[in-house]
Parts: sequence; structure tokens; C-alpha cells
Amino acid sequence: MSARARRIICGIQPVRHLLEQQPERIVGLWVQADIGQGRLARIADVLGRFDGELRRCPAGELARLAEGGRHQGVVAELADGAPLDDAGLDALLDGTADPFLLLLDGVQDPRNLGACLRTANAAGVTAVVAGRSRSVGLTPAASKAAAGAAELQPLALVANLARCMAGLKARGIVLVGTDPAADEVFYEIPLTGPVGLVLGSEGEGLRQLTRRHCDRLVRLPMAGAVESLNVSVAAGICLYEAVRQRSAARVAGAGPLR
Repeated sequence: MSARARRIICGIQPVRHLLEQQPERIVGLWVQADIGQGRLARIADVLGRFDGELRRCPAGELARLAEGGRHQGVVAELADGAPLDDAGLDALLDGTADPFLLLLDGVQDPRNLGACLRTANAAGVTAVVAGRSRSVGLTPAASKAAAGAAELQPLALVANLARCMAGLKARGIVLVGTDPAADEVFYEIPLTGPVGLVLGSEGEGLRQLTRRHCDRLVRLPMAGAVESLNVSVAAGICLYEAVRQRSAARVAGAGPLR
């Protein structure tokens, strides 16, 4: 199996989540030889769900496997964990009646990506979409920050984000980008129906090309001295405003975003 088809997951909470929910996807499991009893107790009750050999190894070997991620004495190798490509995203959307997407433009911090994946999964997002060449990718650190959600939340790393956005618009998905200079306030627009929320990188925000492909640009109101929010915080605010509106629309039978 190719390296792309396997992924390393590290940390007690992500590995425990896998053992509870999808133990069949774990093809390798390593535990630190001198792991403390407290840490071991946090996963001991679910270790029996793994059918393979539990391997004990020194902390240095775990650090190598974790590729710099904070492993907490536990590392798992996950099969079939590769993100979706362009074709995979198209196939997913073909089977989705009311897509709800989060698009990330140039997010480079793995902790921010992981936090966005976790929030997106909690909000019921169809897929998180990012450019393959401008995203940090699904590193062990990103998976750790997602605390188990990275294995459940579809992530698409596409060849060209702007081209992907054009394809999404052709499907009738309305793309709403966040821009601190926008005239419209985020809370004042409808977010029901097929929609994609587009957020920029930690420092630069949306690139000009990405901004041009958005149907609408909105800003989050900032009452204090700070000029912007961390991208994962902004994603949480935006996603749950959309969740609120979409839930209310389902109850009221409202139409899609126009």
C-alpha cells in the first residue's frame, strides 16, 4: 500500500476515538514501553478492539513515527486515510442534496487546520476543501488538533482552489467569503441552501483570485482593537451561524440562499 493511502495518528484522544469508532481502519498500533499508568488507563478499556499486534517501543521511536506530533505515548497507523482529490470531491457532491462546505485558502498552521476539521465535523459540514499546494495538509499535528474528527470529516485537497470554486458555483453552490473590508456583515445574509464558506489564511486572508470567485464577501463585526480573528475561531463562528440559519430554515421550509 502506498504512503498516500496510510496516515499516522498520534495522541491519546485521537487514537482512543479511532479504537471506539473505527478500529478496523487501524493497521498498526504502538504504545510507549514505559508509558505511565495514568495515560495507559485512558485507553486500556478500548485496546481490545484492535485485532493486530500491539507493539511497545521507546519514546524516540514514537517521536519518529509521529513526525514531530505530540504523541503522548500512543501512535496508530490508519489505512485508507488519504484526503479526497478533485474527482473524489465531485463524487461526494454528486450524492449530496444540500451541500454545506468550508473552503480554506492557504491555511498553513496544522493546529488551525485540525481545529477547523473538528468544528466542521461538529457542524455537519459536507466537506472541508483546501488547495493541495497551499494547505498544510493532514499532518500528524493536524490530526492531533482535530482530536479524532480528522478521521471522520471529509477533507478534499484539490489541485487548484480557484478552479474548484468555479466548479462549485456551476453546481449552484453559493460561495461566501470573509473579508474585513467587505460592506456586508456576515450575520445579515442568508446561509441556507447549497453554500460554501470561504476563509483565508492566518496572516494574509483571502487571496485576490479566491476573493474574485466568491459570490458574496462579508465581514465579521469587530468591536475591539484587534483587526482579525484566528482562522479556526472565525470558522467556528461562521459555521454555527450557518447551522442556526439552516436549522431554522428546515423547520420553516424556507428556500435556498439567493
